[in-house]
Amino acid sequence: MTTLTEGRKAPVFKGTDQNGKPVSLSGFKGQKIVLFFYPEDDTPTCTVQACNLRDNFGLLKQHGFTVLGVSPDEVKKHKKFEAKYALPFTLIADPDHSIIDKYGVWGEKQLYGRTYMGLHRTTFLIDEKGIIRKIFLKPKSKLHAEEIIKAWGQIEE
Repeated sequence: MTTLTEGRKAPVFKGTDQNGKPVSLSGFKGQKIVLFFYPEDDTPTCTVQACNLRDNFGLLKQHGFTVLGVSPDEVKKHKKFEAKYALPFTLIADPDHSIIDKYGVWGEKQLYGRTYMGLHRTTFLIDEKGIIRKIFLKPKSKLHAEEIIKAWGQIEE
């Protein structure tokens, strides 16, 4: 699991989005970011999470959020995922784990008694100054947008 903490500057990164265009955290300076890491495109839980963010995208934008998804999948796979589910946000390909490793979300996992290495589903809320304000170590895939908005409301109080 991540060693990053709330209140710390978010690690800068560069990557490639689903359209083959370069993307970097610095390109979103002055914006509130929902940076969500997910294991794999077009798998059941990842699809539920992405579709929850899609279905609530207008509400997230209304609250000033920019949504960025990161997984170890390649650009082409991200493009198919985006098209299949009409995802309105940026998906960043990270097959070499450069961003995943900076955020410390790759590690040992267990499924049905089997241990393996994989990506830990994690979301970071980053404020306009690039500071991590909230870390969801186990986001609720079906209610993720709701928990993001609720958490940000508590941060701003």
